[in-house]
Order: sequence, then structure tokens, then C-alpha cells
Amino acid sequence: MKRQAGHLITTLLLVAAALGSAMIGGCTVRGAAAELMDNSSGFRTHIETARERVRAHRNFQTQNPDGEVEWNIPFELRPATPTTKAILLVHGLGDSPWSFIDVAHDLANRGYVVRTLLLPGHGTKPADLIGIRLEDWQRLVGEQIRLLQMEFADVWLGGFSTGANLVLDHALGDPHIRGLVLFSPAFRSNEIFDWATPWLVHVKPWLLSPERHPLQSPLRYHIVPTNGLAQFYRSSVAVRKHLRHRTFDRPAILVLAEHDSVVDVHHVRHLFKCRFTHAASRLIWYGNIPPEATPSSRILVRTDALPQQRISQFSHMGILFSPDNALYGRHGSERICFNGQTDEATARCQSGEPVWYSDWDYREPGKVHARLTFNPYFDWQSQVIQDVLNSTEDVAARIPAAFAPACR
Repeated sequence: MKRQAGHLITTLLLVAAALGSAMIGGCTVRGAAAELMDNSSGFRTHIETARERVRAHRNFQTQNPDGEVEWNIPFELRPATPTTKAILLVHGLGDSPWSFIDVAHDLANRGYVVRTLLLPGHGTKPADLIGIRLEDWQRLVGEQIRLLQMEFADVWLGGFSTGANLVLDHALGDPHIRGLVLFSPAFRSNEIFDWATPWLVHVKPWLLSPERHPLQSPLRYHIVPTNGLAQFYRSSVAVRKHLRHRTFDRPAILVLAEHDSVVDVHHVRHLFKCRFTHAASRLIWYGNIPPEATPSSRILVRTDALPQQRISQFSHMGILFSPDNALYGRHGSERICFNGQTDEATARCQSGEPVWYSDWDYREPGKVHARLTFNPYFDWQSQVIQDVLNSTEDVAARIPAAFAPACR
């Protein structure tokens, strides 16, 4: 997302005149969103519909199409014993349900039924996001939440990036949701011109040329069309609008990397302090210690500079995965070398030589950086998540309004 949004300033200057013409013409980009929307009556139908769609429309990246299908469709994990507890996990822009594979197994081992979903436009090819609308994503999320609530008494929601926006937006209007688990929540992006993406959709379908950049991997999209960025922006606006007048007074955990190249993490940290008011709520912050993070604070800090592990900084996506993950872990088979480096550094990364790890576009002289795709603190993070999940939702556990800082 960062590398595409970086083109916005130039693009705005080039297309201003064409934009006016497009607005006069009243053109819309809607495409096949209705066909992509899953109006299934049950979770199993959602899985099978997604499987058929991915198998029929995906641009396969490997000689293992069956594996790619399974990596990109929804799944459910159930604990060994019956439970009343369940959680729905919603992936981010360009990602797939597989993003939660490690988080989901950990939660299932701790007694939760875990479900994921596949957002419309995902799992096949990036061009399928052309014509998708935020409302399509919201509708599917709402449907799957209602299905879960019909089966389980204690329903939590979790999300990554755009998915975190979608589940928070729903939970603010649904008092039956017990709490939230949010990874890299994208309440506001780092790009000051993200507001322009809904307008650019009409005249600039791709901010980066799909002919000149790698489009996708077996697990995710590397770049997305302008419309995908526009719907992400709309999801962030919806969350900020609702948080302007509401607080979330149930337990929540937010996980952020200070050097996230996508999210304005300082804005998210501010919203956590003044809008997530349950005393048991926690913010995990990977980076330098924020000024307000005192020993009694709800903010838990771990450094993201680990030179002994060749980690320069944490990434937007890496917080989700265990170091033991077979594909994205410390010795995983999927190394992301498309990381904002020079062509020479990218080629050296692809050749298999030792690399350092960072978020998108971080550089240091003499070092080649791949994307950090695992979290060295994953086990500790899982325990913190469990502590929040175990907290009770009673009035006494909420921070008194008089002591909650004002949100501006």
C-alpha cells in the first residue's frame, strides 16, 4: 500500500483535468461486485463458494494449485472440547485468510472456535478488486458474525489492517460482541493524500503499473488497483467517524509496530488511550518506548530492533506469524524480496544470500533487507491476547470517563 500511495502526488497533478471530466460524465466503477459477493446462508457454503471461485479465477503462482487454493480460502478450527466461545478473524487488503493461520491455531488451542472469511475481490487476482465496494465487505462480515452469534454465546472479533477497521466498525454498533483483537489496525494511513483515491479510481485504475511490478504471491497480493486503496480509505473514514462520538468499553487488544509503513500508528495509539476505555484493554507496541508508557500503563512495549536476529525493525504484516511458520517463519520458504530495495539488492535477496529484515522501503548501507514476515515475540504476544480474552466485561473494569483523556 505504501509504495502505491507514494505515487499519489504526481498522479494528482497529472489527472486533475481528467478527473473533472470523469465527474461530469458520472462514470462509476462497479464491475462484478454483485457476483463476487457471497450471500451464503452458512459458513460451510461460504467455504465451498470461495473454493470454487478461487479455483476458477485465480492466477496461480506455483506448480501447487491445490495448495494455493487452500491457502486462500476461509477455514474453521475447533478446540478439542465443546465451548461457548468463538472468534471471527478478518484479513486485510490484499491478504488471505491464511494470514491468521498461527493466530487461529493458538486461539483454538486455548478453547475458541475460530473462523476466517474471504473478502470479495481477494484470493484470485488483484484486478478482481476493481468494482468492489466497502459495502460488499461490510455485508459479508455482518453475515458471518450473525451466523457465529447463532451458534455461540461469547463471540469476539479480530482483524488485521483493513480487517481491523471492518470488525471495529461492526462492534461499535453491536453490544453483543464481547471484545476485539486488532493487528496493525489501519484507522488512519501514513499517506496524507489517501483521500484522493476514491476520485482517482475514475481515471487511474492502477497507481503502479501491473505490467511492471509483481502482482501477487501464493499467499497475498503485492499491489492492488486504485479501487482497493479507495475502499480501504473509506473503511478508515468510517471508523474515525464513529470513534469521534463513541468509545469501545469492552476488552480489546491492539498490536502495533512503530515503524509500520502503512498505518499512522501514533494516531492509533492516541485513539487507544482515549477511546478504548476498558481497564483490561492492552496495546502491544513494538518499537521505542512511547512517552506515556509507564510501568502501570496499559501499553506494553518490546523493542523492534533485534540485530542479533538480523532484524532492523518490525513490519506491518510480520506481527501475525510465528517464527516457526513453515512459509513465513525464520526458515520459511516464502521470502518477500519485493521490499522497496534497489534492483541489485532485490536480486541478491532472490538469490538466497543472507538478508536483514524490515518493513517496506527501509534501507541501510551495506545491508539487503527482505520483509520481516515473522514475530520473535509471538508466544509472549499470544499470552497477552489470552489475558485480555480472559478479562470480564463489568462496569468496574472500565476506566472512569473523568480519567480518560480527551480525544481530538
